[in-house]
Amino acid sequence: MFRGTDLIGRHFLTLKDYNQSEIEHLLWTASDLKTRYKENKEVFQPLIGKSIAMIFQKRSTRTRLSTETGMSLLGGHAVFLGPDDIHLGVNESLQDSAKVLSRMTDVVLARVYGQSDLEELSKYSTVPIISGLSDMYHPLQILADFQTLQEHFGQLKGLKLAWVGDGNNVVHSFLMGCPKLGMDLNIATPKGYDVDPKVKEDAVTLVKQSGTSMNFTRDPMEAVAGTDVVITDTWISMGQEAESKKRIKDFMGYEVTKEMMAAAGPHAIFMHCLPRHKEEVSDEVFYDEKRSVVWQEAENRKWTVMAVMLNLLQQYMPLHPKPTF
Repeated sequence: MFRGTDLIGRHFLTLKDYNQSEIEHLLWTASDLKTRYKENKEVFQPLIGKSIAMIFQKRSTRTRLSTETGMSLLGGHAVFLGPDDIHLGVNESLQDSAKVLSRMTDVVLARVYGQSDLEELSKYSTVPIISGLSDMYHPLQILADFQTLQEHFGQLKGLKLAWVGDGNNVVHSFLMGCPKLGMDLNIATPKGYDVDPKVKEDAVTLVKQSGTSMNFTRDPMEAVAGTDVVITDTWISMGQEAESKKRIKDFMGYEVTKEMMAAAGPHAIFMHCLPRHKEEVSDEVFYDEKRSVVWQEAENRKWTVMAVMLNLLQQYMPLHPKPTF
């Protein structure tokens, strides 16, 4: 009898849909797979004969590489479908695309503009749908960030995180995940770039249930004071290029600098999900080998998406001890 966490057949659209034990199981799996493949050099192919369709409305280095190489390590096959290959909801309805994909693949990863597209696909798909990113959430990124934080600090509970920048899909996913794992979150955004009101409402409920804290401010220095982690992201996402000059002006004072890191805790680290642009963080912070964990963070995109694909397709009980969360 399987005594682990059974996630077979679930969709992975947002961490809002996953509870603490389920998120921890995915992180445990990611840690276990990293040990088995990277450290122990095992050949472990539980997904032989399985395939994943990867729909990309928006390009991405890390999402594509992590998913393709990860599925290959697991023994399966990945099929890339870019904008020239599939036009979701254009030449064919989302409902019809979901039904076709369900008959030809075992799982679908979709990196799209609208969260509603993911929800529509999941409504009609008979195989798991994984969010590779949408305008509202980026759950795979946050799993990688949580794995990185656990590896660096040895646990997650009690950590204090600071977000400095746009109230975007990445911070939305932090809001859905941090309270469940016992982390506090400070958020500094410029006026006009706040987090989504509904996401904030959901996060407030989670914070009350968990006993953690969540604070919003316009002052980046206030947000980072005494924190363990300082996080930022791009100020200009794909589709926002026309707003670049205005956004750069509006985000003046939000660049993560050496002075900002000094205001954080003495052992605070810096995170960025990449790609990075120079106006977002200074070189001396970004390339600081002692405090910047951006490359480890990027690598963990691979182990966490592997954990998601594996658990949505079959029961998996890690071989190595569960990390402290």
